[in-house]
Amino acid sequence: MTETNGFRKELQELAAGCAGLSLRQAARRVTLLHDEALRESGLSLAQLGLMALIATSADDRMAALAARAGLDPSTLSRNLRGLERDGLIEIVSVEKDLRRRAVWPTESGLRRLQAALPAWRATQARIAELFPADLLQRIATASETLTQQED
Repeated sequence: MTETNGFRKELQELAAGCAGLSLRQAARRVTLLHDEALRESGLSLAQLGLMALIATSADDRMAALAARAGLDPSTLSRNLRGLERDGLIEIVSVEKDLRRRAVWPTESGLRRLQAALPAWRATQARIAELFPADLLQRIATASETLTQQED
């Protein structure tokens, strides 16, 4: 019985204090808040983020976009298909090297991004009340450090 109590206590500690579980739960809740606020725009938070990366990048290559988004190429392609289908981005082969594909937002995509920004800003302000900017920056820095350690 003592072993069972010890095991149970360890599981309770895991459930209550695991960094991975806590961060995943917080990420899901923050994503749900954003997705709810963005619903009218027709974009999810993931789509908004990907579109923002596409719109602000000097390097339009798919490989570079995958690296910036932290996605493997097949996951990126899957995520881009819906945006392309909806006319929000274009994916084209580059004339000089037909194997190289580039991606950029369409005018419609840029308008959709612009329309989504007020809802995104409002949600960011709401979240900032719970997660101060310095905390979010520390999480982002720690995440980048973990990524570099994996390489």
